[in-house]
Amino acid sequence: MHRVPSPDTEEVVRPGRINPPALLKARREWVFFGTLWKSHPGLTALWWALILLQGVLPAGFVVAVGALVGAIADSAPLVPPLVLIGTVFVLMQLLTPLHTQVGSLLGEHVSDRLHHRLLVAAGAPEGVAHLENRAHMDELAAARDFDLGMTGPPLHLSMGFIAGGLVEAVSGLAQAVVLAAYAWWAPLLVGGAWLSTHWLLRESTRWDRHTGEVLDAQRRAEYSYRLAVDSPAAKEIRLFGLASWLTDRFASERRTLVELRWHTTRLRQRPMRWAVVVLTVSGGLFFWSLGRDAASGAVDLGQVSTFAYAAVGAGALAFGGLNWALSLAADGVASVLRVERTMSSSAEARSVVSGGAPAEGMPAAEIRFRDVTFAYPGMSAPVLDGLDLTVPAGSSLAVVGGNGAGKSTLVKLLCRLYDPVSGTIEVDGTDLRDLDLESWRRRISAVFQDFIRYELSLADNVAAPGATPEEVLEALAAAGAADLRDLDRVLSPGYENGTDLSGGQWQRVALARVLCSVSTGAGVVVLDEPTAQLDVRGEAEVFDRVLEATRGCTTVLISHRFSTVRRADRICVVDRGRVVELGSHDELMALGGAYKRLFQLQAARFDDDQDGADSAG
Repeated sequence: MHRVPSPDTEEVVRPGRINPPALLKARREWVFFGTLWKSHPGLTALWWALILLQGVLPAGFVVAVGALVGAIADSAPLVPPLVLIGTVFVLMQLLTPLHTQVGSLLGEHVSDRLHHRLLVAAGAPEGVAHLENRAHMDELAAARDFDLGMTGPPLHLSMGFIAGGLVEAVSGLAQAVVLAAYAWWAPLLVGGAWLSTHWLLRESTRWDRHTGEVLDAQRRAEYSYRLAVDSPAAKEIRLFGLASWLTDRFASERRTLVELRWHTTRLRQRPMRWAVVVLTVSGGLFFWSLGRDAASGAVDLGQVSTFAYAAVGAGALAFGGLNWALSLAADGVASVLRVERTMSSSAEARSVVSGGAPAEGMPAAEIRFRDVTFAYPGMSAPVLDGLDLTVPAGSSLAVVGGNGAGKSTLVKLLCRLYDPVSGTIEVDGTDLRDLDLESWRRRISAVFQDFIRYELSLADNVAAPGATPEEVLEALAAAGAADLRDLDRVLSPGYENGTDLSGGQWQRVALARVLCSVSTGAGVVVLDEPTAQLDVRGEAEVFDRVLEATRGCTTVLISHRFSTVRRADRICVVDRGRVVELGSHDELMALGGAYKRLFQLQAARFDDDQDGADSAG
């Protein structure tokens, strides 16, 4: 599989020319080991030093045992070889747990560094299209999950497996070198035979984790797992008896991952047979020669012991080296670096269409959507199709329409989470793309239909940058949440002294977030279903408070509740991505079109509900 070089190590490899240094640096293993060094040079140097020391010790042990056997055979003093054996043995016992701890710490440092880079990369593009692009989502899934244990051990555990493979390789090499004391050809014959297994069986464990099929299976397994262990779905899972179904589903999807790995692992019988032949012939030749020389007295008993153990120990060359754990860890690192490069290019592309004009004080006259067309990535049909709309500065506009009409898309474009495919959005006659993005977003405050419930303190949930505690409390009072005054209380029952809120309270907190931003300079307010979780009385009360607190702001409201909508200065009816009606509540009722039909339908349903409640009472 072609591997994309890391941006940290990328070099140009021109077609038709072989550039060994560039090819080496492009390998994922090189990138991985380079990432270790950049994450913590001290721990990395210690980790490598322990690999070398642990790898050499078995060869030292073999030599010491041979010396002991020779001393016994020759009736020589036993203390020196015994001391050597004891010293090597103690070091082997002590270095293993030490190496495990060093590797675990190094893995944590690497993980922290990569997660930090991933967060920075994912947040670099100013819009959200990159997070909804299928190709980008696959890369993000692979990068995000590299350390979660979904497709391999977490990095702090992988470091132990990787170190174990490298220690085995050094150990095998060191013991092969010991054989040079017997004959110059011995390390080449024995060591070369064991090394050949890496080439003969090179296809036996190759698995591409980045195919769409694998990533889809991984994403489904992760989703089932999170549904089962996270609290938001807990009520429905228990109410509908879905626990067993969800467990079986997760097990099935994890089994799919295992099967995909099994089927894409190419284990060939012929290479296996060749490996057995090579090892049998090489081992047979060496031990035949060693036995012949032992019989003739060319080597003594201690040397026979040393060389025999060393020949067997050289087998570590076959099992050591760049193992499966390194492959998985290197894939994860490469995924993070690819995401970093992809997000960087997305950010650069976005910066091309972002101007530098300040947005302070805007809009002073109007916001205008001029022939705006927009389609989401991967969709052929446009959501907005030549939409024209003018919002006078300082006024309130309600946007209504059926599901999929383009209401929420309109406000996403206004917030510059996306840009139009064609047409322009103008603020006081200036194309929105010509305004400095940060400056414009400081002028906007929004509560979205799927607003976030931050598991942070009440103050952190409400406070805009630069807001004082007094402004936070005023915003809460204006949103009808004056009873929430403990700004340091964490809004999650998972923390000590933490608490949870009802749906209506959370909605008031989200509205307070908007009002707090208004107090610190926002002049455009976007309300996407701002009172969906409030009852009718609470809705009317809160919306009147919001309108009062945002007086003088340009407000865009999206709501299905016409009791709220009718309070706006003007109402816009959107259908199939176009404005079909525009006017005040009274004007649209007099027009007798789509708005009147929708209003009367909702009013009739409300009257029926109210009559039913009165009868029940």
